[in-house]
Amino acid sequence: MPHDHPHHHHQHHEHDHVTHGAGHNHTHADHLHSHMHHEDEAADLQVLATQFIEGFLQASDKTSYLKLAGVPFERPGKDGEKALKLIDVELKTDWQVGTASPSFGSRELSYLPFPGQMVQERTNMSLIYVSMDEKSTLDIRDFLYQRKQEIDQ
Repeated sequence: MPHDHPHHHHQHHEHDHVTHGAGHNHTHADHLHSHMHHEDEAADLQVLATQFIEGFLQASDKTSYLKLAGVPFERPGKDGEKALKLIDVELKTDWQVGTASPSFGSRELSYLPFPGQMVQERTNMSLIYVSMDEKSTLDIRDFLYQRKQEIDQ
């Protein structure tokens, strides 16, 4: 599977990444990879989010699961002075029953309802933080993206 990262591999390579630049595809015998497009990265992140949510739902100790995953229980507020506290984990499930897109040469939407077997469930998670003056919602995909960036560095 292609991967996207700033080139901090955890495996040993016998060549210098600087010589072929950051955005490269090449085929050395010990190093074959390509980089993800934005759509692929988003799909990869959605898979991570789905697995994270499933793990959270199955965890008998939700607080420990969040701690092990590195979820902060406090984060800075907008002004940076007061810490926001994690108080809720919100799960929201939507069912995609169709799709709509702009029609060619018209202001009307082209609507395609899905047959039953194509209806898809999408569950998302948000982390809710509060202080006396502020409420902040962190989408789990944003958290996972930040964690992935930290790990890849």
